[in-house]
Amino acid sequence: MRSWKRLSLSGVIAVAFALAGLASGTPVQAQATDEVPHPGRAVYETYCAACHNAPPPGDRAPPVAALRRMNAQVLMSAMTTGVMKPIGDGLDRRQLRDVVAYLAPPEAPVGTAWLDGNMCVASKRVVDLSAKPAQVGFGVDTDNSRAMTATQAGMSGRDAANLEVAWAFAMPKTSGLRGQGVVVGSTLFYPAGQAGYMLALDTQTGCVKWATPTPANLRGSMAYGRLGSKGPWGLVGGDASGNLSAFDAATGKIVWRADPRHDKTVPISGTPLFAGDRIVVPISSGDVGAAMRPTHPCCKSHGAVAAVDAATGKVLWTWHTMEDARPLGRKNSAGADLFGPSGAPIWSSPSVDLKKGVVYASTGENTSPPATGTSDALVALDLATGQQKWVFQALANDVWNMSCPIGPPAPGGRPTGANCFFVNEGSVLLDHDFGGGPVIWRGKGRELILAGQKSGDVWAVQSGDGKVVWRHQFGKGTALGGVHWGIATDGVRVFAPISDPNVPEPLNAAGLYAIDIASGKVTWSWKASADCGNGRQARVPICAGKFGISAPPLVVDGAVIAGSLDGRLHVFDGKTGKLLSTHDTAVPFQTVNGLKGTGGTIDAAGPFAGDGMVFVGSGYSSFGQAGGNLLVAYRPKAK
Repeated sequence: MRSWKRLSLSGVIAVAFALAGLASGTPVQAQATDEVPHPGRAVYETYCAACHNAPPPGDRAPPVAALRRMNAQVLMSAMTTGVMKPIGDGLDRRQLRDVVAYLAPPEAPVGTAWLDGNMCVASKRVVDLSAKPAQVGFGVDTDNSRAMTATQAGMSGRDAANLEVAWAFAMPKTSGLRGQGVVVGSTLFYPAGQAGYMLALDTQTGCVKWATPTPANLRGSMAYGRLGSKGPWGLVGGDASGNLSAFDAATGKIVWRADPRHDKTVPISGTPLFAGDRIVVPISSGDVGAAMRPTHPCCKSHGAVAAVDAATGKVLWTWHTMEDARPLGRKNSAGADLFGPSGAPIWSSPSVDLKKGVVYASTGENTSPPATGTSDALVALDLATGQQKWVFQALANDVWNMSCPIGPPAPGGRPTGANCFFVNEGSVLLDHDFGGGPVIWRGKGRELILAGQKSGDVWAVQSGDGKVVWRHQFGKGTALGGVHWGIATDGVRVFAPISDPNVPEPLNAAGLYAIDIASGKVTWSWKASADCGNGRQARVPICAGKFGISAPPLVVDGAVIAGSLDGRLHVFDGKTGKLLSTHDTAVPFQTVNGLKGTGGTIDAAGPFAGDGMVFVGSGYSSFGQAGGNLLVAYRPKAK
């Protein structure tokens, strides 16, 4: 089975189209010939159409038009190792190939020319790890602050407001970039997930220092640290098969690969974090999407936090968000057995107070009842043992999965699926996760934990016991916004990006908000608005409804850099909220590695910086957004 999963993309497509009898290059064909229906059409209609034919605005399930813009590798990965794996598990190999061939456009093999033709000259391939890393992971530091000094970034805040494109690097077989990189000295380590590689690039030119094929596609951002007291400096990230992969940063060699999960059906979505001689790993859950299939026995999986040995990947402890699911003694309307409790996945990167030895993590909703006190919550754990210290639950009874509507069922709304069997049993049905990780803040003699929630709330709680200090809500929240992927702080203010895709005025709060942390007062706000002029409507068809900020912002020496769902990169003055500059990434680029490159939505992975450069991944086709395949590098304009 593993050998089949690692079948080359060209092999998958060749077999699929041979079976389907396709000869043309059109993106989708409803029929293989005028008389014979495409074999993948029946698979799609049976297993996919109910959720993807006409999802309501803001729904997690992308419409079929968005699926048709995805490449074969993305679709196959989603159904064999990703969020749609439980659906894929119900198909045989031919059905999988057929439905991928039905949806995806045919693609020619790419090979390695996109790497080979852009290798650095021999003298530039050396990876010098003597410098301090510009960031250690998704949150920049172990506090998850997403803040960089001028020294860390290699540029001042004034420089950050005056950027120009330095280079762009395109990834093949890619419609979305989900991971951030790490910068150490003159090397940018970048997870080219859908392309199937871990890359080391020169920060200034984008040439390739090394490129390592990955056993499974890397799923998120990378963490940087020492792989044991006697080991090399390394990079660690989760892949689509649920394993952690650890790479030697100097050479790209895979040092170890380990599976830290308690449940082999769940993915690793968030970024691990080095904490001394161990790595803290967030573990999510897989049933939220699988529940769309009426015959899926909903629901069994749940989230967790694991600590693994940095030298070997061996699991040291695991904290579970709940007990294992048990049979509920009921069946859904399709006759499938029902289980619970489940859910409370951990989608985001944790933070760690190394001095106090405390891990802070955040959780999502329950996916089947009974509701637990650990869903939509912040949690503090002992770093040494994994013992729970406290839990703060922001929203109780949020039991939801993708067979459910958002909120109580409404006439003309999304039909209630078989695995939303609890729809009239007390759930608020909101899907108001903490999608971003907790931030540790210290100031004026106290320590707070800050976090943003998809309800639009920003919370400040005491680090010692989780008691609420203040709270602000911006808008009413959605399943894919208010605060979707995280917040940032400059040490004085916390910056909250609000996504709110397709939320009509005046309820839409899409934009960026600053709160004084010590007082809890809102100090400024910036309301985002649609920009579909100057050809952007054609380049970014979603521009009218998806223009908020979903990816977490980055603070560089007082400047706040934030990417929007419509592909714009905004730079603000952190003190005043003044918009200093805007850059459009949703455009075609001339790339340094020769591949055709086009930007799109900026989501999931925020901007990051180092060695005097700002980097952003442009393109994110999930949720019906604008796909793209570009890593764009900006530098300050010459004075």
